[in-house]
Amino acid sequence: MPDTITLYSAVGATLTHYEVDADGATVQVRSSVELPAPLQYAWPHPTLPLLYCSTSNGGPRVASDINPVVVLEIGADGSPRLRDIHANLPHRAVHVCIDPTGRYMVNAHNFGGGALTVHRLRTNGDVDDQVNQEQKADFGIYPHQVRVFPSGRTVLISDRGNKAQAGKPEDPGALRTYGFEAGQLTPSQVIAPQGGFGFGPRHVDFHPTRPWIYVSDERENRLYMFRYSEGDEIEALPAHTLDTLADPAERKPRQIAGTVHVHPRGQCVYVANRADGTVDHDGRPVFNGGDNTIAVYAIDPDTGEPRILQHADTHGFHARTFACDPEGRVLVAASIKPMDVVGEGDQIVTVPAALAVFRIAEDGRLTFIRRIDVPTPPGRMQYWMGIIAGHAFQG
Repeated sequence: MPDTITLYSAVGATLTHYEVDADGATVQVRSSVELPAPLQYAWPHPTLPLLYCSTSNGGPRVASDINPVVVLEIGADGSPRLRDIHANLPHRAVHVCIDPTGRYMVNAHNFGGGALTVHRLRTNGDVDDQVNQEQKADFGIYPHQVRVFPSGRTVLISDRGNKAQAGKPEDPGALRTYGFEAGQLTPSQVIAPQGGFGFGPRHVDFHPTRPWIYVSDERENRLYMFRYSEGDEIEALPAHTLDTLADPAERKPRQIAGTVHVHPRGQCVYVANRADGTVDHDGRPVFNGGDNTIAVYAIDPDTGEPRILQHADTHGFHARTFACDPEGRVLVAASIKPMDVVGEGDQIVTVPAALAVFRIAEDGRLTFIRRIDVPTPPGRMQYWMGIIAGHAFQG
């Protein structure tokens, strides 16, 4: 049998299950499920065949009143089935994660000021009560991601901040950590080089075997590598800083860095470059140029220093999410929406949202194999995509 991978893509409230053949790098639609509201982010349970989906009828800078957490049960063939719809979260969650023990779900909220909510999970994976926090904490202006350290003892927020615009000064960014015990969050560190000005961390990922954190800076199009101690204390300054763009001097409006993932074997790290700015062309907005790539960096096995290897074209626009399979053989990037571009003969061509499939070489370099167009109805985007590791569902 071909070696298959389970991939999920969300367009609005529709979550679609795809089967990916790692050997042939093919992708086939298998099934789908309708959620009560558009999916914002999802995370698997570490040992049970469950996927936790934070949904909302809101969005960036848009208030919401429907914010349920949906628990999906994953069948042996990867097909999702609705198991439970939990009560509303207080606000839209932009990110969710499950701690390594599978006992807690943590959601990050960024509307109207930063917040985290923690829920207990029962031994069968059901969502239990929200944990009332005994200590007041500052969660920053714009927490864009929440992760739990591999130790399970510390929670980490990527507080992106906001760039200065329309006469409003910059909101500085930071990495923020919190001690985590019995679901209680205790403020610990604030990592904010130069006071957080010019520092816009969006996403982080941990090296699988070494105490290294890789951070993408959305606002500055940079990749940072931070070291941390056995006690989960992060060094105050990054050990290494690199540009994510092939030509930083040619940065266009709406050029931002995105998701970061370390290869499952730890020999390289990937960062998404996203661009979807437009200019007028005969009365229609068309793509104004920019870098829509996956930046590939080799990781020095002794120091953790990243070194640029490649910028791989995603063959789409604004890849908000991407993922590798558990063995690190295939990478798939999801562009969120269609984009009009000026083609041959000055004709305007619409490029649909898509899944771009790459084969991963031994050194981590990417070879583009194919793209699968993804229909996006008006007002809906391919907002999240993930690959669920089969071994994560083994007890």
